[in-house]
Amino acid sequence: MTTLSLSRHPSFAGVTGPVVVAVMDGIGLGAGDEGDAVALARTPNLDRLRAGGACRTLRAHGRAVGLPSDDDMGNSEVGHNALGAGRVFDQGAKLVQAALESGAIFEGRAWRQAVDRVRASGEPMHFIGLLSDGNVHAHLEHLFRLLRRAADEGVSRLRVHALLDGRDVPETSALVYVEALEDVLASLRARGVDAAVASGGGRMKVTMDRYEADWAMVERGWALHVRGEGRGFPSLRDAVLALRDEQPGIGDQNLPGFVVVDAEGAPVGPVRDGAAVILFNFRGDRAIELSRAFEDPELRAFDRGARPDVFFAGMMQYDGDRHLPANFLVSPPEIDRTLSAHLSAAGVPQLAVSETQKFGHVTYFWNGNRSEALPHETWIEVPSDTRPFEERPWMKAAEITDRVLDELAKGTHRFVRLNWANGDMVGHTGVLEAAIVAVEAVDLQLGRLMAAVEALGGALLLTADHGNADEMFERDKKSAALQRDALGRPRPKTSHTLNPVPCCLFAPSAPSLVFDPGLPEAGLANVAATALMLLGFDAPAGYEPSLLRCS
Repeated sequence: MTTLSLSRHPSFAGVTGPVVVAVMDGIGLGAGDEGDAVALARTPNLDRLRAGGACRTLRAHGRAVGLPSDDDMGNSEVGHNALGAGRVFDQGAKLVQAALESGAIFEGRAWRQAVDRVRASGEPMHFIGLLSDGNVHAHLEHLFRLLRRAADEGVSRLRVHALLDGRDVPETSALVYVEALEDVLASLRARGVDAAVASGGGRMKVTMDRYEADWAMVERGWALHVRGEGRGFPSLRDAVLALRDEQPGIGDQNLPGFVVVDAEGAPVGPVRDGAAVILFNFRGDRAIELSRAFEDPELRAFDRGARPDVFFAGMMQYDGDRHLPANFLVSPPEIDRTLSAHLSAAGVPQLAVSETQKFGHVTYFWNGNRSEALPHETWIEVPSDTRPFEERPWMKAAEITDRVLDELAKGTHRFVRLNWANGDMVGHTGVLEAAIVAVEAVDLQLGRLMAAVEALGGALLLTADHGNADEMFERDKKSAALQRDALGRPRPKTSHTLNPVPCCLFAPSAPSLVFDPGLPEAGLANVAATALMLLGFDAPAGYEPSLLRCS
């Protein structure tokens, strides 16, 4: 076991008050045009920081956060991993891609057991996951490779339970992915394989809940995928078209759940004893609850009925502390020596606060995918609203700030981290006006936090984990011009962006600290060493360097 230790910083003793890292989730730096909710919002406190010169940008996407290429947008999982780890680790998307390219995924115990189970039983191999190329939770090419390999290995029956995206990709792009999937399934049927879509639904309506915010989503998914209970359609495409006709303007992420049925109206793919089930999402936060539904014999969150005897595996292990799921195709990144672990070993009291929607990001992901608090850590969760975010774009920013200010007043915690979820969660709705309010709500709370930090002689490091609200309209990839519909209206964008994010320092008690101009390509991983410097510690070996220097 590695012994963790921290050395004092050679040139800065640290601020006397608390050090706070505040993450403005989904608030990047966009083009400043009519689709940039961050630029359109009234943000006097952020403007004050920028005017003072203590701001720079950070890279928050692609290779800077461990993704396969710089064409991959960042996300909250990898962003908070980088923020908390102080280094860049290869993330799920990159690890799965490498395992597929090398073939290692098919030599592993989990894949072999899944194939053996269904070849012996004659039941289908089921694949559940996000039908998307967003590469945030899943990638459809991963699914296609798994389907083809299963057929190559003699699996005669395949079923896909397709969760529709419209959140990490354009909001009504589902049919692009549906067509691609149907082409693959048709090619497999031409080889004599019984391959079909069995069920589906929008990712924000069925299956992909996180942090136990709404177990009813998982219950609806269980009824569809496992029991085959739900409104029936002859195909995935028919379901999407019919549901869109019934609710004009609905985004893919909000489409109701459905099952695919045969000519007699019977579901084509309920999960029965003897089957194998692969959850092909690689990201953990929205995969944990379904994994528990398949594996936890004591689950009380909803009535599953008779739990089928199946072999279940995840694309990755989503929770290493709880070993969930027990079987997985690709090993997750092994993130060690996190900022929290070093501070815990040094006896530094730490506080992590957010609302439910991002609570796991400032805790689990920040701590290198650990589900339990470390010694000297306090975690506080503010329950999120369950109503649509565009209806309450202020979310729980004020309540989060209330809790942080109350804790700061006690003088207990030397290091504090918090996440305001508004820019991301409201940005995903595609509603520009709501996103503007969301950004303004965060800025209002930023002002309150700045006042408290100044009064306590502390330091505030403000950043974001990725962009979202900074680009609320779709752009042409070649020309960068706004895409418009037949009526000339800009097309809403619901996914993250490739834009850099701000990083601002507010430390009135330490005027000698300035951003180091020698780090133009710095990213989120540099934040950990920066926080340590503000606390008076030097960066551990291997960490990305601090963004600051003494002038």
